[in-house]
Amino acid sequence: MNKKVVTFGGGTGLSTLLRGLKNFPLDISAIVSVCDDGKSTGRLRKEFKTPAVGDIRRVLVALSTTEPLFEKLLNYRFKTTSDLNGHTVGNLLLTASKEISGSFSNGIDTIGKVLNLKGKVIPLTEQDNITLMGKMEDGTIIEGEHRITEDSRKIIDVFYKEKPIVTPAALQAIREADLIILSMGSVFTSIIPNLICEEIKEEIEKSSAKIMYVCNMMTQPGETDDFTASEHVKLLNRYLGKRKIDAVVVNNGPISDKMKYKYETLEQKDPVVFDEEHLKAMGLDIIANDFVMIEDEMIRHNVIKLASHIFSYLI
Repeated sequence: MNKKVVTFGGGTGLSTLLRGLKNFPLDISAIVSVCDDGKSTGRLRKEFKTPAVGDIRRVLVALSTTEPLFEKLLNYRFKTTSDLNGHTVGNLLLTASKEISGSFSNGIDTIGKVLNLKGKVIPLTEQDNITLMGKMEDGTIIEGEHRITEDSRKIIDVFYKEKPIVTPAALQAIREADLIILSMGSVFTSIIPNLICEEIKEEIEKSSAKIMYVCNMMTQPGETDDFTASEHVKLLNRYLGKRKIDAVVVNNGPISDKMKYKYETLEQKDPVVFDEEHLKAMGLDIIANDFVMIEDEMIRHNVIKLASHIFSYLI
């Protein structure tokens, strides 16, 4: 029987991780936060009273075994002067599937069957009105995920305006997990939104599964400026509660001066420092390797190398 892996995250980081994991004999459940309220997703949330579909779409595409053409189709964004402008085909399909099937989870399952997924995609909640709030370093409270990420001030905490009602499928996946993975990605707006749900935290505390964090390769402006790898772990441990991270996957490969300069000047991002001694002092299992891959002039994890290291750790 395949080992059961539960992943937490949202957006680009989680979908990148899943592209690699789906190539290995694993039973994957991807729990996705659904509080995004910007762009196409935000407009659909307001008009159709649906949870955020954008990150769900990315994760569905990542776990799909259909042809690349279908991936391009789902991610196609309309550029027009009509109300369709800015919407992606996948977002519209998910919204339509939810309307037809009667629930968000059923809608995801329906699209998942068409895409022949190598795993399950589970929304954190089915609530359409869930709102992420951010507390900034000067004490200001910001409402809405996209406003939090666009604000130039440093985030010191996030919380929900409403109490999230976690989907039973998410809690069941944690109960059955052999490994819980916190994905790379925006720490405060992709990973932590899952961990601030009391039911999720309680299930993780009861679980005997190891907890792994796949550390970002670059810092995130306003979230993890100047953070080392161990500081990322400490931040997540703060939200995990009684349980702590058992293993960390971290890049120790070189990043070219050209790419460093590009990220620093255009995005105010720097490479995350691999402070090995601090990680060892925390008693962590350390999985370090050169995971750097350049894709479309962007720094990405080598997904197959990353997934193979995770699979080896699990078995």
